[in-house]
Amino acid sequence: MLHTIKKIGVMTSGGDSPGMNAAVRSVVRTCAFHNIECFGIYRGYEGMIDGDFVKMDARSVKGIIDKGGTILKSARSKEFRTKEGRQKAYKELTKAGIDAFVVIGGDGSFTGAMIFNQEFNFPVMGIPGTIDNDIFGTTHTLGYDTALNTVVDVIDKIRDTASSHNRLFFIEVMGRDVGHIALNVGVGAGAEEILIPEEDLGLDRLLESLRRSKQSGKSSSIVVVAEGDKIGKNVFELKDYVDQNLSEYEVRVSVLGHMQRGGSPSCFDRVLASRMGVKAVESLIVGKSNFMVGLKNDIMELTPFDQAVKGQSKINMELLRVSDIMSI
Repeated sequence: MLHTIKKIGVMTSGGDSPGMNAAVRSVVRTCAFHNIECFGIYRGYEGMIDGDFVKMDARSVKGIIDKGGTILKSARSKEFRTKEGRQKAYKELTKAGIDAFVVIGGDGSFTGAMIFNQEFNFPVMGIPGTIDNDIFGTTHTLGYDTALNTVVDVIDKIRDTASSHNRLFFIEVMGRDVGHIALNVGVGAGAEEILIPEEDLGLDRLLESLRRSKQSGKSSSIVVVAEGDKIGKNVFELKDYVDQNLSEYEVRVSVLGHMQRGGSPSCFDRVLASRMGVKAVESLIVGKSNFMVGLKNDIMELTPFDQAVKGQSKINMELLRVSDIMSI
């Protein structure tokens, strides 16, 4: 016999991403649709330990679908990494009568949820929210599509300056472990080269490519660099190397940083968040737990937390080839 779910908590954890508010809205309204009470958990696991809960209904999430960031706030919690901290969190959830919770976040947040579930057999479901798109079990994480559009828009503006002054721009984008953002915006914005963690282009090949671009008549160049690229220690070291070995270009660096994580979510991310919220709540209702909701072949599917955390998110190798052809 299934344990009847009467109260569900929802929280955002780790780094924020556009679409988190839309996902909170979806969880709250799906709960309301199924006559289940919903509680917002403020400040992620830190708020769970402190019992920082607020009851939410369908009207309390009006007007947030288009907002970036997260109304529930987010925080890293060192205490939740300890058994004592998780015990406190369990005590607060039990005291509030919360039967299950949905966590919107990345692999660190899911690891915490997985351990919590193992220790207390507490029903939990995950929604992937991270612009890096570095979680196994879904083709898109919340915020990824918005980040792509934001970055392409910025690179389009930078290209105007690059063309006007015959400059070479190194543009660093987020992507510590995977090159999804760099690869897709590089193709979308027409970059001459794309440097990602998965492919070590090498300094010599980079110089050769830039020389070819110059010889073919290009007066400016854009090189998109994922922050986790392995060629140089950092993007500024790359600039110095090119300055020393390729005097034909005036080189500039632009590090886009946290602007990539903000802004109003795209239509795609709003729809994705809405679908994921419904799937998460309805999965808990039917007794599912310890899973992440993900998009596969345009269908909402569940992936066990351990697979989502340990699995490798793979880049589309065809895009590398497309990039090479387009940069001729």
